[in-house]
Amino acid sequence: MYQLLQQRLSLLSSSDFEEALAASKIGLEKESLRVLPEGGIAQTPHPVAWGSPLTHPQITTDFSEALAELVTPPCDSVAEVIQSLDDIQNFIYRNLDNEILWATSMPCVVAGETSIPLAKYGSSNAAQMKTAYRRGLGLRYGRAMQVIAGVHFNYSFSDNFWQRYQPLLGNDDPLQDFISEQYMGLVRNLLRYGWLVPYLFGASPAVCKSFLNGQRTMLQEFNGNTYFEPYATSLRLGDIGYQNNKEELTGIKACYDSIEAYVESMQCAINTPYSGYEEIGVKVGDEYQQLNANILQIENEYYSTVRPKQILQGNEKPSTALKKRGVAYVELRSVDVNAFDPHGINSDQLHFLEVLMLFCLLEESPELSKSEVATIDENLVLVAHKGRKPGLDLRRGEEKISLQDWASELCNAMKPVASLLDRANHCENYFSSVKSQLASVFDPELTPSARMLAEMRENDEGFFHHAQRMSKYHYHYYKTHDLPEDKIRFFEDAAKKSIEKQHQIEVEDHISFDEFLQNYFDEE
Repeated sequence: MYQLLQQRLSLLSSSDFEEALAASKIGLEKESLRVLPEGGIAQTPHPVAWGSPLTHPQITTDFSEALAELVTPPCDSVAEVIQSLDDIQNFIYRNLDNEILWATSMPCVVAGETSIPLAKYGSSNAAQMKTAYRRGLGLRYGRAMQVIAGVHFNYSFSDNFWQRYQPLLGNDDPLQDFISEQYMGLVRNLLRYGWLVPYLFGASPAVCKSFLNGQRTMLQEFNGNTYFEPYATSLRLGDIGYQNNKEELTGIKACYDSIEAYVESMQCAINTPYSGYEEIGVKVGDEYQQLNANILQIENEYYSTVRPKQILQGNEKPSTALKKRGVAYVELRSVDVNAFDPHGINSDQLHFLEVLMLFCLLEESPELSKSEVATIDENLVLVAHKGRKPGLDLRRGEEKISLQDWASELCNAMKPVASLLDRANHCENYFSSVKSQLASVFDPELTPSARMLAEMRENDEGFFHHAQRMSKYHYHYYKTHDLPEDKIRFFEDAAKKSIEKQHQIEVEDHISFDEFLQNYFDEE
């Protein structure tokens, strides 16, 4: 086992490759719900001082006006990306009145669907499309599902790495074709081993009862205002989270065999009508309820823990960008917001995720059969709900294997990958991060999910009061944490430019929204 990994690692053990690996890029997207200090989702608009969420490159919104999304640029190191996220959060806290950012993935007190305001982006066609898409998500899945927050980890290997790696494998395809093929292999392995992320980093073992709004549930009662599961790691990724629940009915699921197969499966889903969504209606009166009545309105609606990505140009569809220019980076979407760190994620987690990315690239990655796809889904939900249960078994192929055995096997296989990254980056952080996660494999009480439940019991507090306490701690961290003047000016200037850009887009709109939408979906 792991023979191909070992062979490839031996080929990479040169100073040239170490230099190429050190040039990889890391980016983060962190979602943070704006709430009132006493609880409840903020009803106020996106703060003007933050800039325009339509055009600001680093401060935008996700589903709700209250769900801020903080986006770092691609960074050269873990330290740099943490600092970038720190700067963004510091700036937005300087411009936040009587509100705090919620410290966990699962939302706070949800006073019904109408308490979750849709994000607004202005009057332009692009802005109307964003809001209509979100209205559709709310009608299809419920608005509460859409304000679950996460941290997305974006990763790309350098051009220098790919140019050196391709001849090493004896491949003579066009370089971008080779890169896309390798990234798709990485994606398949991230899906195979993806259950490891919620086990190690899951931080949503409990939820406010208001989130379920009186619906029947198999979750246990922790106290008067909290549901939980005793061995849960990430309820966000489990049955109560946002999922594409029409897949089995329609028979459409993303295919990761190749970039062509992936694009084709996405385009099929956004072009195939679904009767349940047709009942909602598309344009009712003058208002779009959703962008279309198809299985997916757009590709972004497809929930997956990992996505192959390409940088979009203009109003380009994601599948079009992938078809034209191939894969540029991979987005891992299964990381919960870490309530124990003001940033929402820490450097130890990021070093481990970087090791996981390289491990998944170098390890053998055959195509996924239908049975393996089903197993991947089963393992993920099982770990989300019961990941810390003693003796828990997962499925690997046709056999069962204990989570502890499989996780320790994977972490041990990652050790030489971590050592390579340590040499490349002249540090010891990568090997240390793997050792740290291996400790959590053998002692589940070290995981964030276990720590959260332990603190809730120790302080005799439900999920809401625990999350509120951590949110206020983070608030005080940033309120007492200086931001240099040059960085303040940078963000103020970026906010001003983003508002000017939004106005420019609105002025330059010369076609109706109906025509704009038709043009978008007609693009090949």
